[in-house]
Amino acid sequence: MVTTHGFTPGPPNVPAAPTAEAAGLEPEAGQPDSKRRLGRGTPTQSTKIKDSKSYTVFRVVNGIAIVLICAVTLYPFLNIVAQSFSSEGYINSGQVNIIPRGFNVTTFEVVMGDPMFWRNYANTVVYTVLATVIAMILTTTFAYALSKRHIKGRSFFIGVAVFTMFFNGGLIPNYVLINSLGMTNTIWAIVLPNAISIFNLLVMKAFFENFSTELEEAAAIDGLTTYGILWRVVIPLSKAVIATMVLFYAVQFWNSWFQAFLYMDQRELYPVTVYLRNLLAGATGTQDLGGDPGESTQIAANVRAVTMLLTTLPIICLYPFLQRYFVRGIMLGSVKQ
Repeated sequence: MVTTHGFTPGPPNVPAAPTAEAAGLEPEAGQPDSKRRLGRGTPTQSTKIKDSKSYTVFRVVNGIAIVLICAVTLYPFLNIVAQSFSSEGYINSGQVNIIPRGFNVTTFEVVMGDPMFWRNYANTVVYTVLATVIAMILTTTFAYALSKRHIKGRSFFIGVAVFTMFFNGGLIPNYVLINSLGMTNTIWAIVLPNAISIFNLLVMKAFFENFSTELEEAAAIDGLTTYGILWRVVIPLSKAVIATMVLFYAVQFWNSWFQAFLYMDQRELYPVTVYLRNLLAGATGTQDLGGDPGESTQIAANVRAVTMLLTTLPIICLYPFLQRYFVRGIMLGSVKQ
């Protein structure tokens, strides 16, 4: 064909041949998978892998064991809850298990109407918050320093920290030290002696050892100091382990009673755990709670259960907000790069 201006026309438009799909036919076996199309009625093969009999038995036994452990763990708490809302007749006859019998809230009204209970409760909140803040500052900075392998004397300080896990000065030397420092009957007698938990320190050290060194080097190039890298880079990326340590310290200080019992002799300074301890030991009678003679038997029957329930409620309410960080925070430092 002769063309003009060097242009060669293409072949004329030819209608495309109908495909097998358009004709309602199945593609040939040699065609690619992308061009295959199964009929609507064609069943697909199952790719699910069946569990072996041994694994099925393991899952069943494991599930039963977990349920039993949960039941054994929850039963004492449920029993305390049931007793706190039950009347003294059912409690004394041993008929209260996990369901309240003879619903009664008289003891709640009397205990919550005691000014000393709320005074000690407020002391516990203050002690726990302040002690947790101080403990987190000291533990975080100490663990971050110990995680740097180039620091001189690192092994010595780790050895000193681990040594204190197994050996201490003893009860009398500790009391003499706190007394000589003038910290008796003060908040510092509770906050400072247990400011660093070595277990929590080692967990955080292991986490910081696995922290990305590239991020720290980039921050140093940008002009951040060591403290700037810690507060502006490391800590914002360590929320899981920090939340876990906060939970550990908060529970430890909230449940602590022996330090206050040892170093304090003024009831106005006691935490609520010492208030509970005095009830359990019989040091505080029902007459101290302001109950009249008609209520004394009811109060004596379940005052311990009521006080224990009121004491544990804040930690129970706090745990759901931190539990998603709990396992992840513990496991972060267990895998080495």
